[in-house]
Amino acid sequence: MTVGPPGDGPTGVSLFPSPTLETLVRARHPAHAAALRSALLTLADQDPLLQVRAAPGGATSVLLHGEVQKEILAATLHQEHGIEAEFAPSRVVCVERPCGVGEACEEIARRGHTGPWATVGLRVEPGARHSGPVFAYETELGALPHGFHQAIEETVHATLRHGPRGLAVTDCRVVLTRSGFVGPLSTAGDFRTVTPRVLRRALERAGTRVYEPYHAFEADIPLAALAPVTARLAALGAEFAETTGGRHSWLVSGVLPARHVQEFQGLLPGLTHGEGVWTSAPSGDRPVRGNAAPREGGSR
Repeated sequence: MTVGPPGDGPTGVSLFPSPTLETLVRARHPAHAAALRSALLTLADQDPLLQVRAAPGGATSVLLHGEVQKEILAATLHQEHGIEAEFAPSRVVCVERPCGVGEACEEIARRGHTGPWATVGLRVEPGARHSGPVFAYETELGALPHGFHQAIEETVHATLRHGPRGLAVTDCRVVLTRSGFVGPLSTAGDFRTVTPRVLRRALERAGTRVYEPYHAFEADIPLAALAPVTARLAALGAEFAETTGGRHSWLVSGVLPARHVQEFQGLLPGLTHGEGVWTSAPSGDRPVRGNAAPREGGSR
């Protein structure tokens, strides 16, 4: 998303919740690789909850909101496009968000300048939840040729895909605070070289924190299974909201890191002798404890 120079308004604010899972998709038959990529892009255009991007090794990365979406996607590819797709195990999508405000600038020296002929100053600040990365200007309209402005903006968005902790930076506002060029010497390539250096310094000064997705859950369990079930949930990082008892069962609710949901679903039958009932759904994200990206359970 971009906020233009003075006089232009914000465009394209997306209020859809962020995806919680990522999977890599490949065609079972290599000859269908190009058709698979085309079909996925077409489906992403039709469904705002589906996000698709190229991945190394010829695969396609698909961002999802749940495992059921993956099953629907596989069926759609087979039934409507005649493509058999293979999906890698899903992994949790974590993100970084700025903790505060950070600024950095790199300028063309008045004398004896060496290196890229580009002046770029950027400020990074926290944005509203679900606003994504927003690029804005404080420089005067026309201070740079359009091609240089475009080079800065495109490079900002590309750099935000890998923040200081290696994860995508989201819900932030990146503001161009200073810019400059030298007539015949400056090129768009100079701005593409300088912008990542300035943005990384600004991000480091702002500081970032890692967030991971959570699921809200309800578990209906037999009376005798309360202790082992809640102990296991607590060990997996659950936060409990309410526990209510009845004549035959307990209803336990709370939130659990998304990376542990599938694991607990596999444990529940053994903990409850097959009598437990589990339901869960995505419920936003929370800071990772210890401020490190979780690695357990195939998460990124």
